[in-house]
Amino acid sequence: MLTSGELDHCLGLLVLRESQPIAVYATAAVRDGFARNAAAAALSAVVWRTLELGRDTEIRGAGGEPTGLVVEARAVPGRVPGYLATVVSPSPEDVVALRVRDGGGRFAYCPGAARVDDAVTGALGDVDACFFDGTFWSSDELIRAGLGTRRAEEMAHAPVDDSLVHLAGLTAKRRILIHLNNTNPLLVDDGPERAEAHARGWEVAHDGLELRL
Repeated sequence: MLTSGELDHCLGLLVLRESQPIAVYATAAVRDGFARNAAAAALSAVVWRTLELGRDTEIRGAGGEPTGLVVEARAVPGRVPGYLATVVSPSPEDVVALRVRDGGGRFAYCPGAARVDDAVTGALGDVDACFFDGTFWSSDELIRAGLGTRRAEEMAHAPVDDSLVHLAGLTAKRRILIHLNNTNPLLVDDGPERAEAHARGWEVAHDGLELRL
């Protein structure tokens, strides 16, 4: 399931193509945008299926076999991927959060929102666990590190230090930050940023993390 057409969300498909056929769920805007990339021609074993905003979709494998999962995609603030910015118009389908359920557990996934607004808090509400974008801790993180000139918001990432304030009302028992940039001080296990996140009820994802609802 793709939440946007950004390359770091999609390029893993080029590795998976060497395995068995796979079903890929995405909005029409994300699918059509990625199809403009020359690399998409290599995905002959992919079965594309459409996620429609605000509608429950039963997730099935490439051969139609049921998975037991039902997903609802919701539009959240974002942008057209940089490589498409001059060739397609913005769409509400460009970036989505996913609400997933398997009959019992409920999970929300929002790996790339440009800011926290009512759409984001609604997408992350009333679930057992949620993943949220933790790319940059602060707005000027890259600038202060001497690695760039743009703020987090200019790259469509809500900085964590501000996001956690706006997400304070979430009721999920487990709230996990994902997709951390290698400049993010949250990666320091005993740093003050990690301590602040923990104090606000958030964990930081790690390789091999398993989540049971």
